[in-house]
Order: sequence, then structure tokens, then C-alpha cells
Amino acid sequence: MPETANHVDPRRWKALIFIALAQLMVVLDATIVNIALPSAQTDLGISDANRQWVITAYALAFGGLLLFGGRVADLWGRRRTFIVGLVGFAVASALGGAAVNEGMLLGARALQGVFGALLAPSALSLLAVTFTEARERAKAFGIFGAIAGGGGAVGLILGGVLTEYMNWRWTFFVNIPFAVIAATGAVLVIREPAEGRNPSRLDVPGVILATLGLVSLVYGFTRVESDGWLGNRPLALFAAAAVLLLAFVLVESRVKAPLLPLRVVAERNRAGVYASLGLAVIGMFGLFLFLTYYLQIVKGYTPVVTGLAFLPMVAGMITGSTQIGARLMTRVRPRYLMAPGFTVAALGMLVLSQIDLDTSYPALILPGFVLMGLGMGTAFMPAMSLATHGVQPRDAGVASAMVNTSQQVGGAIGTALLNTIAASATTAYATAHAAGARSADLLKLQSMVHGYTTAIWWAVGILALAAVIAFTFINTGRPGAGSPAAASDEDAAAGAAEADAQIPVMVH
Repeated sequence: MPETANHVDPRRWKALIFIALAQLMVVLDATIVNIALPSAQTDLGISDANRQWVITAYALAFGGLLLFGGRVADLWGRRRTFIVGLVGFAVASALGGAAVNEGMLLGARALQGVFGALLAPSALSLLAVTFTEARERAKAFGIFGAIAGGGGAVGLILGGVLTEYMNWRWTFFVNIPFAVIAATGAVLVIREPAEGRNPSRLDVPGVILATLGLVSLVYGFTRVESDGWLGNRPLALFAAAAVLLLAFVLVESRVKAPLLPLRVVAERNRAGVYASLGLAVIGMFGLFLFLTYYLQIVKGYTPVVTGLAFLPMVAGMITGSTQIGARLMTRVRPRYLMAPGFTVAALGMLVLSQIDLDTSYPALILPGFVLMGLGMGTAFMPAMSLATHGVQPRDAGVASAMVNTSQQVGGAIGTALLNTIAASATTAYATAHAAGARSADLLKLQSMVHGYTTAIWWAVGILALAAVIAFTFINTGRPGAGSPAAASDEDAAAGAAEADAQIPVMVH
């Protein structure tokens, strides 16, 4: 059986630098704009009702088109898609930084989402087909997982520095040098195996149904905060998403060349990764959001100090991913890293649920951040690797897109769910304690903190559920244990001819 690993690219580690740089740009963009949003809103005269669209326009385009972007990478070539995504993302960022009105900014954000949906899955699938030897793959995905996990917090730091000392426009312009360097490196260094292409025609009905279904789902969750869970618009959008996505599954089970081959998500290990990672991101997005507001409004930190306060979490993620996850990935089964990782992260969040008005950063917030970082970094590394390990090379792009889709949808759900829980708890606390309040300002802060801690408790439970799913569903063996190219039972059922084209997989 021929293996990709027999044709090792001598420039693969240089390629990793540029792939990781592109991933960092995409991930940090998800949070860097949040810090700059108040300044941009004031400068461009955006109303309070429309300011959410600066975030939502990106999320809708990115989340809705990810599966399409993953299949385009498989059809068109990952390297070419990667370069086009980088160039397009840079142009969209330049338009956003130069925006003179609300419409131009929202259009630029949507365009960033479109090209991000090409860039993100092509980056991860390039990594999957470039590193196939077990130990090298563990190290490469350790670096990639650290960036994927810590990039959001880096965005908070960079966003604070750029907004406070320069201008909100630089949170867009900063993407341009990232994209130029990564695109230049891709042209000069990155190569992909020729046998990894998928020559099948594009599944147009699948593209339409998946895009509309995911857009409806993501948009429905963005409306929950303003309309409530039982509002007419969220319910209608959720119903539309259910019908569209069910129709998508039926179409994919019948067409000759599906957008998302069901074998990609039907295999229990990959399904476990997508589900547990999506749940974990629900908790993580809520944490970033609540603690950013807590540190700035309750504790009075500046944007820069707030960003720096997240540094221990970033350090923990990098340590957990590169020093714990990468070193143990070839020695223990993935579920023995993912489940404990999510559990440690849940313990860190449990610590952070104890915050109050005068909480000490060194005594409570710092250890909570460190535990969160170590746990998520340890879990992210095997998750990123396992999500694409064992798929056929021609399916690597769409399998990579599923990782990003689970995170994007998880982020949208987390923001809506935890925001709604926090808002309800805040209102209930303020109402219950209004009579005995010594001052309105103090009651406002106490109510806010109560809302945050209530939502964080929910996030603890969600992370614990992610740990249970990871431990229950993921049963693959460690990389390199036994026959390196053994296919899973589920994939083998798809046909022996397809199995011959697989990347070496983890053995059950």
C-alpha cells in the first residue's frame, strides 16, 4: 500500500511556519475586532442596534461557507485555495480599515468571512497532507493547536494595544503583513501531494443547502440575545435550519460526489472530535466575553491591561499543546488527553466562577486562567490531529472545514446561550436586591458579576459534557501502534479501493 509518508517534503517545517501564520491571522481576527468595536462605532456613527453586525456579518459568511471552502480546497487544490484566501482576506481587511461609513465596514467584514472560509480549511488540510509520520504530525499539530487555542486571546491583547495607542483601523490593517508574508511563503515553500486532489464535480445542491442551513442556524443564535429563545425570528430561523440541514443530509446520502461525504462525520472518532470541540468552544467564547467585560468594567482595567491579563492563559495553551499534548500524543490514546484536558479546563473555569467585586487577580483569576489554558491546549492538540487523521487525502479539505464549522457554530451558540443566561441572572438579581441596595451603581456591578458567575457555572457543565463525549466516543489507539495504515471499520465499509488512498491512520 503506498503511503504519503514515503514522499516526505523536505521543506515541510518551513511550510508549517506560513500555515501557522495564516491560521493565527484568522483566529485572532475573531477577537481583535471586539476590542476595537466601541471606537469604530463612535467614529462611523453606527447605531447600538446595528453594531452587532460588525461581528455577525463575518460570522455568517465564515460559518455558512466553511464546508464549501473545504470542498473547493479538495477540488481546486489546497495550496491555490490557501493563497487565494490569503490575498482576498488582505484586500477585505484593507477595505475594512479604510471604511468611511457603516455599509463599507459591514461589507468588508462579510468579505473577510468569505475568504476566511477558503483559508481556514485549506490551511488545516495542507497540514494534514504534509505531515503524515506520527511523531512529526504530533509536533506539527501541537504547534497548530496552540495557535488555534491561543489566537483568540492574542487578538484581545493586540486589539487593546492597537486601539489604545494607534487607531481602531489598525485592527484591520494588521492583517495585511500577516497575509503578505504567508502568501509569499506559500508560493515559495508549500507543496501538496498531487494524489490528494478530488476530481469530482462540485455538489451545487449540497452547497446551497449547507450554506443556507448554517447561515440560518448562526443567524438564529445571534437573534436570541435581543428577541429571546422563544422569539418569532429565532424560532423561525431554527426551524428553517433544521429543515435545510436535514435536506442536506438526505441529498448527501444520494449524490455521487457529495459536498460532505457522510463517511467523514459518521466515523465515531471524528464525530466525537467535532461534538466535543464544538461544546468546548461554547464555554471558551463565553469566558472571553464575560471576563473581558469583568476586567474592564468591574475591575477598571484598560484595554491593554485586559489583554495582558489573558497572557497566562495563552502561555498555558501553548504549554499544554506543545509540551503535554505533542509529547504524549504518540504514547497514549487521544481520549486520555482530550477528556482530562477538558476536565482540567472545567476546573479552571470552576475557579473563575468564584469572582466577585474585589477578587484578587493573582490569588484567583491567574490560577483559573492557567488551568484553563493548560487544559484546552492539551485537548486541542489531539483534537486538531484526529479530526483529519484517517480521512482520504481527497476529503482532507472538507474534514478540516468540519473542525472550523464546529468551532464557529459553537462560538455563535456559546455567545447567544451564555449571554442570555447572564442577562437573565443579572436582571433577576437586580430585581431581588433593589429594595436593600445602598447605591444604584454598586447594585449594577453586583448584578453584573452575579450574571457572569451564573453563566460561567453553565460553561463548567458544558466543558464537563465535552470531556464525557471525548472519553466515550473517541476510542482510536495512539499513532503508530501497530499497522500504521489500518482503516477504521466504518471507513473500510466505504470500500477497499478508497482505503488504499488514505493517509496512515490511528489504529483502533
